Amino acid sequence: MTKANMDLSELLAKHDQGDLFRSIAEAVLQLMMEADVDGVIGAGRHERADGRTTWRDGHRDRTLDTRLGTLNLKVPKLRQGSYFPIFL
Repeated sequence: MTKANMDLSELLAKHDQGDLFRSIAEAVLQLMMEADVDGVIGAGRHERADGRTTWRDGHRDRTLDTRLGTLNLKVPKLRQGSYFPIFL
């Protein structure tokens, strides 16, 4: 199971104030993609389920340009079918 909770003090310690919002945006978008892929697959990461339709197959690195700066995202790949988030 992925870590769903981000510790704010960890983010503050790793980044200065300018990068904080960019880091939070990256974390939120990454969690949204992971939750979306869990729904498409029918099971969470490392979870066994009878209703599973496919499996994860790594990720693709993608960038998203925003007012906060360039966000570096890891878009999940599927073995069968495809997944691409609507916000990219």
